[in-house]
Order: sequence, then C-alpha cells, then structure tokens
Amino acid sequence: MSGTTTHGGGMAANLLQRSTLDELHSRSDDPAGVAPGDIAVGVIIGRASEYFDFFVYAIASVLVFPSVFFPFEQRLEGTLYAFLVFAFAFIARPFGTVAFMAIQRRFGREAKLTGALLLLGASTAGIAFLPSYAELGFAAIVMLSLLRIGQGVALGGSWDGLPSLLMLNAPQHRRGWYAMLGQLGAPVGFIVAGGLFAYLLANLSDADFLAWGWRYPFYAAFAINVVALFARLRLISTNEYARLLEERELQPTDVIEMTRSQGRNLLIGALAALASYALFHLVTVFPLSWIALYSSRSVSGFLLLQMAGAVLAAVGIVASGLIADRFGRRTTLGILACLIALFSALVPMLMDGGDIGQDIFILLGFALLGLSYGQASGAVSSNFAAKYRYTGAALTSDLAWLVGAGFAPLVALGLSAHFGLASVSLYLLSGAAGSLLALSLNRALEIRD
Repeated sequence: MSGTTTHGGGMAANLLQRSTLDELHSRSDDPAGVAPGDIAVGVIIGRASEYFDFFVYAIASVLVFPSVFFPFEQRLEGTLYAFLVFAFAFIARPFGTVAFMAIQRRFGREAKLTGALLLLGASTAGIAFLPSYAELGFAAIVMLSLLRIGQGVALGGSWDGLPSLLMLNAPQHRRGWYAMLGQLGAPVGFIVAGGLFAYLLANLSDADFLAWGWRYPFYAAFAINVVALFARLRLISTNEYARLLEERELQPTDVIEMTRSQGRNLLIGALAALASYALFHLVTVFPLSWIALYSSRSVSGFLLLQMAGAVLAAVGIVASGLIADRFGRRTTLGILACLIALFSALVPMLMDGGDIGQDIFILLGFALLGLSYGQASGAVSSNFAAKYRYTGAALTSDLAWLVGAGFAPLVALGLSAHFGLASVSLYLLSGAAGSLLALSLNRALEIRD
C-alpha cells in the first residue's frame, strides 16, 4: 500500500508542480506584482492546516469521544452524541464569519486573522487537555462542546479571501485548475491525520490510547494551525496583496444587506455542490464509525485503506481541474452529481459486501469525491456582484458545509443503525438531486472579470 501511495502522490505532485511553475513564469510580469501561483501557496497552506484540524476531530469523534466523554451510553449512542457535538462547529461557523467580518471592518484584516488564530489555537489545545467524563462528569461534555463551537467560530473568522482572489486572477483558460488547488488540502489533511491515529492505534494499548495517546494529534493540530495562520497573515499583510484585494473589491460588506440582495445566490451556492459535500463525510467519517461499531476489521488497517483512497482523491482533484478547463465547471459538477447518484445505489451492497465490498466502496467513493470536490469551491462566485463577492463566498462555503456535511455523520449513522444502509443511499441521492436542482437554476458558474 505504501508503494501505491507514494507513486500516486508523486504523479499528482509532479503534474501540479510543472503546471503551476509554467503558469508562474507566464505571469511573472503581473502589474500587481502577485502571480496566481503565489496566491495558490497561501490557499494551499491555509486549507491543508484547516483540514488536518478537521479530520483530527472527526476521527477522534469515532475512536475516542464515545468512550472518554460518553461512557454512560452504549457505543452507538455515544458515537451519535459525539457526532452531534461534531456538528456544532458547522453551526457556529457562519456566526464566526459574520463576527470576524465586523472585526475586519473596524480593525483591519491582520487583527481579524490574529484573533481567529488565537481562538483556534486555544480551542484546539484546550481539547488536548480536557479531562474525561470519569474525572469531571457532565462538565467535561460542556467543555468539549464549547471548545468545538470555538473551533467553528475561529474557522469562520479565518476566511482571508485568497480563494476568491485566486480564481479572479487565474488566466481565463486555467480557472478550473486554480479552483482545485485549495481543495487538495482535504486529502492531504486526511492522510496526515489518519496516519497519526493509525500509528497510535497500532503501537499503543487500548487503555493507553484512550488515556493519553489520542491527545497527541490535537497537539500537532494546534502547532500546524498556528504556523499556517501566521504564514497566511504574513502573506496577506503585504502591500501587494492588500492592493490586489482592494482592486478586486474583496472587502467585507454588511451581511444583512448582502443577504437581502443576494439571498438567492447564497442558497444556490450552498446547494450547487451538495452532492460532493454529502459524499465527503460518507466516505471519510461514516464508514469509519460503521467499521468500529459493526465489523471485526482492524480500525488502524481501515484507516490505511482510507489513506490510500485519499491519494486517489488527490489525483481526482488534480484531474478535475483539467476536466473543468476542457468542458466547463457547470458540466463537470453536473456529470459528477449524476455519478454520485448512481454510486448511492451501491452503498448497501458494498458496505455489506465484506472486506472486498468495503474496499471498493472506499476507493471508488474517494475517487468520485476527488473529481467532484475539486470544483466544489466557489462554484457560483460569479453570481455575486463584485462588492458582495468576499462576504458572499465566505458565507456560501459556510452554508454548503452546514447543509451538506455538518450533520452527515450523525444522520447517516443514525439512519443506517435503525433503518439499514439503504437509508444512506437515499440520503446521498438527495444530495445529488439538490446539486442538480441548483445547477439547473444557475448557468453562470465561470468567474467573470
């Protein structure tokens, strides 16, 4: 498996490096002094750190929190409670966006990102030091919930406008390529987080892992987020980036005013990539919980399988940029929504198909996720008037995560446990239908200058 992973990752990395370097050379005379490749570096750094933090918490919600914070319940109910707390960050994220937009308007972009950095670091490090339910009782659950909300607020506040700036500055014929760059953070984050947990599970006893081992990924998440956010802060605080953001009108606007005038675009934006966001947790978090609860398979071995799937997702994300530039983002998203709808019908057969069926489910699901998720970011940014694009893109992303993915592990596990895996098929199918509906209402998926 390790040979396959290295080979697949190397192909994607070499293709990405060659294309981006070519683009950097072709744009070296940019009058603003900032090439799309430079912006891409900031986007990739920021997104990779966010996804690592995201998956550390998600994996812990399956493997750790039911035993550490909900030991008074059966394993299924404890996992459902953990998934409920997991969803709190997605609920809090839009509020964080609104609050930190106000901070930016009053104190500037640097103050906003610094505040988000401090809150995210404190929330993530706080989870690493939390006492268990056995030590503190119900107060431990309350503290976990508050820190999870803090993570969501901070992630909303960490929006820096770089993804929108990247797409607006990308060459007309390369916008699909540049749109997918930030999405590479998802498989990278999963591979690192999954690898950490797989190593700890394989080398620690269950008692040691639940007592102290699970805390180490949160220490790492804290350190990575601090470094990444400081790197982004240093990047966007330069005069060149400040001038470019202002020229593109990427500044926060009043949320109430934007919602009144752009509410339809917010809704379409949240639904356009719904199939991809629904699939996101149905191949990462949900199957891990299903295996932990209902299978005799090694959890650490299953994490390694998912890491191999994440490599396929990375290759798919890179390929999505080439496909979208060739056929258009709207066509690409529509075709992938149809393929996800077809894939939804296979969920019961594959997940109940033993090790081979589950392996196919993970590898095929991750491949589809990469192809669809690669173009899910900012799919309808062109719908927003220029002055609303900065705030609109941030809130669209928040709502897409909330509607499509925030409650997906909770709903999928709850439905499958009580009504069978066929209900998961219907859930994923509804996501694909939502995407196709939104795409049919929107015919302007390409960014306009």
